[in-house]
Amino acid sequence: MGNDRFSRRSLLTDSAALAAGAAASIANPARAAAQAVGVKPADLPDLTIKEVKVYLVARQSGVAVTNAGYSQIAAVVTNSGIEGNYTLARRYWHPNWSNEGWLEYAKRLLTGKSVLDLPALTSQYDPPKRRLGQSSYASAIDACLWDILGKAVGLPIYRILGAYRRRVRAYASSQHHKTVDEFAAEVRQCKADGFTAYKIHPPSMPDGGSDLKLDIEVCKAVRRAAGDDFTLLMDPVGVYNREQAMKIGRLLEELDYAGFEDPIPTTDIDGLVQLCAALDIPVHIGEFIFSPYNYADYIRRGALDVVRFITDNVGGITGGMKIARMAECFGMECAPHNWGETFDHAVHFHCELAMPNNAWFEMTVPQGIGDRPYIKDRIRIAKDGYVDAPTKPGLGYELDRAVLDGMTKSIQR
Repeated sequence: MGNDRFSRRSLLTDSAALAAGAAASIANPARAAAQAVGVKPADLPDLTIKEVKVYLVARQSGVAVTNAGYSQIAAVVTNSGIEGNYTLARRYWHPNWSNEGWLEYAKRLLTGKSVLDLPALTSQYDPPKRRLGQSSYASAIDACLWDILGKAVGLPIYRILGAYRRRVRAYASSQHHKTVDEFAAEVRQCKADGFTAYKIHPPSMPDGGSDLKLDIEVCKAVRRAAGDDFTLLMDPVGVYNREQAMKIGRLLEELDYAGFEDPIPTTDIDGLVQLCAALDIPVHIGEFIFSPYNYADYIRRGALDVVRFITDNVGGITGGMKIARMAECFGMECAPHNWGETFDHAVHFHCELAMPNNAWFEMTVPQGIGDRPYIKDRIRIAKDGYVDAPTKPGLGYELDRAVLDGMTKSIQR
């Protein structure tokens, strides 16, 4: 499985020619978008923001909308009529992570401003914001504005960021099943479906912890079911202590697993340093880091081997690409999180397509679990286990307006 891991030396060499252009696309997205189609920023449509709103949408057609049964879709609309969208998701608990109040914040910030000023509208660099961590509000705004830029020039976002590839190899990312047999059956099915890799999310216990003996049996059974030539990864979502993580890590090395994600809580930096030093299997960390400005300590101290991020936690596509470039400059692989609905997959996919130091698209299984009736396009693996880049502009996965209108309970303005 050596091809699944990156050489720091080769990454530093191969990525040198891309660095200047990649940095420019983040620093000035509007100029990058205009240059991608051979025009000047002044020639773009009027991208002054005239309206911000939120669609309150039933998750399934014909289902009554309740507090537990709806999605919120953010919308930013320009004077030229271009609308950018993103899902306002509920995610991991964090003191500074909530999309409650997003609409009022976005209206105050965006109305009358230009999408051309994207970095100034979503940056969290000034000290009061930087020391508190990344606001989730900026992440949804960032995704909407990138969606608008792509639609304004008729290109998928990754083409503006700087396309490095047109497809990404997928691994199947499991649910937290309860039994060994469920995992074994699923990895066999995933292999039959064309996946060439699979990641375990082990059984969740009622107290939020783990059953170490059960997890060990799951890891062994999945390797037996998958065969020796199949790539496997493991993600216990930070529930182990250091001793448990070391024990599981050694087992994963014996079983030739390719990655060990979030073995212990992300806040235990000393423990992560110890694990990374002691284990040969790459340790993936970053899903629970809530600002781009917090990654440097983990990299400097050797507290991770592979860098991860969730765009919603780090300032959107802009924040994610900053982290990807930081990892690239250190010769490190970057493996963004992909989980949730179509738009959740899409924002990370565009980052993956634009970075040289990525190997994986994380595909939630069963495939289609994140589909929504109001999105026309579906994200699926090809027969060879890769996911092909979207071809439509912006986020690349188009809203079906007729279906959306029928499922919308209200529009908040």
